[in-house]
Amino acid sequence: MTRWVFLWLLLALPAWGAVGDPNERLPDPAKEALAREIGRELRCLVCQNQSIEDSDAQLARDLRRLVRERVAAGEDQAAVIRFVHDRYGDFVLLRPPVTAATMLLWATPVLALGGGIAVIMFRRRRALAEGAALSPEEAKRLAELDRGQA
Repeated sequence: MTRWVFLWLLLALPAWGAVGDPNERLPDPAKEALAREIGRELRCLVCQNQSIEDSDAQLARDLRRLVRERVAAGEDQAAVIRFVHDRYGDFVLLRPPVTAATMLLWATPVLALGGGIAVIMFRRRRALAEGAALSPEEAKRLAELDRGQA
């Protein structure tokens, strides 16, 4: 019996960890919901693929606390996100703004592939133009092969 209780407690540990520290939560449910929504839009700078709401890193906790402080002070979603963005840059946003730099970043693989294909095609055309004539030995061998198949 105690083994089963221990096993269930062990399996429940991740669920308890996901709840978070109740002391970090805002007393007003509407403001807490707003803080969570903002936290889901901000990237954990340590984990990089998680929002600050999903991360257990210390920096994510600090950012969650900062977001909740600003929401509790009465700032709206745009103001809080702008504050964090100004402080940490585009990388902190899970959905960064579309700028010339981000378009170039996303287009670079396509441009590199297109450039590689263009170089290959150019080299092939040049090789065909330069080496189109057969040597006398090659012409003789080709004639022999043609007679053998006819």
